[in-house]
Amino acid sequence: MDKVCKFGGSSLANSEEFEKVKKIVLSDPNRKVVVVSALGKDAKDSNKVTDLLYLTYQHHKYHVDAKPLFDDIKNRYLSIIKELHLTIDSETEFDNLWKRIQSDDIDEEELVSRGEYFSAKLMANYLGFDFVDSKDLIHFDYDGKVKEAETKDAIALAKSNHEKMVVPGFYGSYPNKKICLFSRGGSDVTGSYLAKGIKAELYENFTDVSGFYMADPKIVDNPRRITQISYDELRELSYMGASVIHEETILPLMEDKIPLIILNTNHPEEGGTLIQKTTTNRQHLITGITGKKNFLALTFVKQKSVDKLSVIMSVLKVFEMFHIPLEHIPTSIDSFTVVVEKKAIEERFYDVIAELKKIPSIISIAEDDDLALLAVVGGNMVKKTGTSGRILSVFGEQNINIKMIDQGVEEFNIIIGVSNGDFEKSIKALYERFAHEKVNEE
Repeated sequence: MDKVCKFGGSSLANSEEFEKVKKIVLSDPNRKVVVVSALGKDAKDSNKVTDLLYLTYQHHKYHVDAKPLFDDIKNRYLSIIKELHLTIDSETEFDNLWKRIQSDDIDEEELVSRGEYFSAKLMANYLGFDFVDSKDLIHFDYDGKVKEAETKDAIALAKSNHEKMVVPGFYGSYPNKKICLFSRGGSDVTGSYLAKGIKAELYENFTDVSGFYMADPKIVDNPRRITQISYDELRELSYMGASVIHEETILPLMEDKIPLIILNTNHPEEGGTLIQKTTTNRQHLITGITGKKNFLALTFVKQKSVDKLSVIMSVLKVFEMFHIPLEHIPTSIDSFTVVVEKKAIEERFYDVIAELKKIPSIISIAEDDDLALLAVVGGNMVKKTGTSGRILSVFGEQNINIKMIDQGVEEFNIIIGVSNGDFEKSIKALYERFAHEKVNEE
């Protein structure tokens, strides 16, 4: 059975990383579809090519000299071609691309996509695989939503015409054939659609870590690696801050129950994290602890005589008007709170507040801009009575004030709000208490 393998930017930073990728791909004849990101950072003081491409576009747009940035990008690819003795003329393509920039003949999405495009061209040449452009495979509608049936058919057709292929991640095309980007990290999602389209046995996602960890290694020293995790657990952890892969990666895989494994390009022998519909022989009570800082909570007090649902609907219409996604809506009898990420609202904050104040049934609006949200996730938590209470007791023992609690009836995850300053302390305390606890332990 065929496998799709995707390599992130850190796995494509320079010629040495390209060599590692080749060794991995050719070690398994079933790895027939390779998806690549743009080049990542080559050193601590270097930049990701995608970031440089965004800057190049902005520099040119505002009449700032973009040539040094563009030459930096170009030279990174050309140095890999030279060091690996590739037989590909990317210099001509780069020169033509620069002419298009100068003549305003390229939009931002297409320019930014060239990082993945050139990575795939080089990798295909290096591996001896066919290059297949993702603009011909991943089809979007004009709202930026993937047209799944058309995409699936295009991928199946490409697979029938190419025994082994390298595909650039991160982009596809609109119906008018212009380039459409996924959100950042979207190369992971490209790989998922390819895995679905060829009915892959396994989707391997190679990055710079050996899978998911129970907590962020930047906060907790040597956290326990998660060897198995379910689709649903992964989506929760990814959405709430665990940034190993894009949170939408799982969606194309779920229907056909295609497993995904996260592996380390530098140490593939270490194993990684296997993600599938259900897990087996997993005994740990809690799967993962993650979260994000910098949320804003707006608490609304309504007139007591007015129906709460109608007031909430009026508030939600305002957020919908400004296209601001909501995270949580805790409620009480005469008040409710709307939680949003600060970065999602900050540019329109005063416009939003002004519109909300027009709602006649709202008495007051209180703001709390010092909020971090933690997510404690685990499909096994429901199996042990009192788990939520024990989780909350950790905060009391550490003298950490809880600002918000949100838990569904399925006891799959619990969201806890604390001050930004208590974020790291909270994760460390929860990890210390629950890192190794098993479901069957008293």
